Amino acid sequence: MANILGVISAAAAIIALEVPGLIRKKLKGELWVFLGLLAIGVVLSFLIALEVDVPSPLEAIAFIYKPMGDIIFGMLER
Repeated sequence: MANILGVISAAAAIIALEVPGLIRKKLKGELWVFLGLLAIGVVLSFLIALEVDVPSPLEAIAFIYKPMGDIIFGMLER
């Protein structure tokens, strides 16, 4: 429970520091991107705090690029 409160307080502090400047400068697009990325980070932090097995992004990258690498290495072996 303390981990989740820590994540919430850290997110609140980040919002308190960053959002007023974005609003003052009228950077609405940047504000939405900032909030979206922060939301992704908070959700992942919650999952880690709750000890849910979060897969590594490297697994997705390997899944996408392995077939391409196999094709390229196959062409180089000829």
